[in-house]
Amino acid sequence: MSHLSDSTKHFAPLSARALRHPMIRIGMALLSIAIPFAVLAIPIDLYLSDNTLKKVGALVLAVVILVAYQAYVKVVEKREATELSGTGAIRELAVGLLLGTLLLSLTIGTLATLGVYQVTGVYGWLPMLATVPAFVMAAVLEEVVMRGVVFRILEQWLGSWIALVISATLFGALHMLNPGVTLLNAGAVMLEAGILLAAAFMVTRRLWLCIGIHFAWNFVQGGVFSAAVSGGATSGLLRARFVGPTWLTGGAFGGEASVVAVVVCMVAGVLLLFVACRRGHLMISSWSARPTTTPRPGTASSVGKL
Repeated sequence: MSHLSDSTKHFAPLSARALRHPMIRIGMALLSIAIPFAVLAIPIDLYLSDNTLKKVGALVLAVVILVAYQAYVKVVEKREATELSGTGAIRELAVGLLLGTLLLSLTIGTLATLGVYQVTGVYGWLPMLATVPAFVMAAVLEEVVMRGVVFRILEQWLGSWIALVISATLFGALHMLNPGVTLLNAGAVMLEAGILLAAAFMVTRRLWLCIGIHFAWNFVQGGVFSAAVSGGATSGLLRARFVGPTWLTGGAFGGEASVVAVVVCMVAGVLLLFVACRRGHLMISSWSARPTTTPRPGTASSVGKL
């Protein structure tokens, strides 16, 4: 009896230490999201033939992702998911939507001025609105996984700069799975979105600004200007075509792989990083002897104002 009690005493600290390891927490968080997502997504894909029901299913999946992430944070990290706090959520989403719209419009506007993007007609409002659910789900999934899980946990462990490099590189690499992609396309995603979206998280320490930017970028690109989104052909409001060299048009991957998009988003990302630095939101590695200037992400006092 005493032997069992001693074993339990030794096991508990060991399991607690294991749960504190960043890579184990990342793995558990990804599984906590992937399992309920797959349980719902597979039947939707296999058994729902009606496009309207599939669009509703995409919105439901977005909610499932958020709930699964909050459950993981509460059970494993034993805290409230302040990065999904309702405080300031509407404001940050709105700013994100405006910023994403501005950045994509500036990109397409520049390409149109250069004669690269040419409008040839109109598809209509219905095709544009039909793109919304999928883009909502994609923005929520990718931001919760890449910024809420990967970047946030790596940042606590390795500090802001190393986490930024790793998460941006991983985000670009994951896009190698998309149709029509090249190494240059993946590099463009890494430099523009990987930096921009991590910087957006650093500014507020919440996910709403990132989600807003991500959704608006995809929606305006595909839903309004009918450009390919990460290699996926999309028909939205306008009928259009790209003409010119691949480095300028983005090729089959879409306008986001254009050098114009890279420059526009990198400038925005650097500016957001500057704001995060000014607010003292950069973090140092967990093994550094120096005290951090701000609390770890996920604590109420670490959340900044937009």
